[in-house]
Amino acid sequence: MNLAFEVEALGRRESFNKVVGHAKSVIEIVGEIESGYNLADVVNEMIDEQRLENGQVGPIVSSLLLDKYNYRVMSFNLTDSVTDFGGIAAEMARWSAVDLVVMYFHPELGVKIVNPKRAASWQLLQNLKKNELVNIYAGAIKGEPQDAVKETAIQTCIALLSGQKSKAPSALLKGTLKVKERRPVRKEAEPERQTRTQAGRKPSAARQQKKTAAAAPGKEEGEGQKRMTPFYSIPVTNELFHNGNVEAWKKIIESYQTKYPNSDVYIFYEGERIHDINTLFKWGKVKHGSSILIAVAGNMIKDVAKLQRYLRQGASPMFEAFLKFPVNHILNLF
Repeated sequence: MNLAFEVEALGRRESFNKVVGHAKSVIEIVGEIESGYNLADVVNEMIDEQRLENGQVGPIVSSLLLDKYNYRVMSFNLTDSVTDFGGIAAEMARWSAVDLVVMYFHPELGVKIVNPKRAASWQLLQNLKKNELVNIYAGAIKGEPQDAVKETAIQTCIALLSGQKSKAPSALLKGTLKVKERRPVRKEAEPERQTRTQAGRKPSAARQQKKTAAAAPGKEEGEGQKRMTPFYSIPVTNELFHNGNVEAWKKIIESYQTKYPNSDVYIFYEGERIHDINTLFKWGKVKHGSSILIAVAGNMIKDVAKLQRYLRQGASPMFEAFLKFPVNHILNLF
């Protein structure tokens, strides 16, 4: 192995700092999971706090669960969609013999991991889609279970996610690996110092407000954990969803994403994701009475109801209201 190729990416300060930051995050995660927390809970919390990015999830899972702690993993494609996770989480929470992590390859949001023993963790996904890829990891951070127990846990998990009513074998119920809930750390507010000018007067309120805003940028500016809304149905009430409707939708979505640049609007029609909205303009393809599905993904999702209202108007005979402005003009709708 030629080490020069292995460390070539470290030749630049930016890349080197990223690798060091990633290593520090992994060390922190190791400390948390060795104290009894589930890796998915720890990683998702760090993403919410903008201390990890979603692209780091796969390498962390692989290096820790597979290489360091010798978890067993199995991949499978879902035979049906899953929307109700309450019963699945309640059943798996009883499995004290193994620790579990489920990785879902979300078609829009990328790799997502959940602690399948906690119903709250499943809420990150909303639903699992038929035919999509899922990895199931089974093992333990301390005290490695037998391979047969890991295999049994994985197969039983697959059965539950496939809609089968599978009763857990007694081997999965004998252990000490209980669900350990994450507790947010309370940070006490530091006493605010009253700064004064040379003449002994307090600085003006405008100056103080400007300083505070610069020191504490909004959370929306960061990456954070992306979530996706359920699908919303937009009925087509125009006689056809023609070129005018398409252009109106472009204007509406452009306005929304200008206001919320960290949010994405996804469009689906007849079970297919529409990557180019122009493809909906095919004479007779989307007719009166049809429904187009939309969903929004982002770390801070807002104004979805208003977005739906405008898109309904854009799919109606009143679409022209959005086209009365110059071509390059971005509408101020949100």
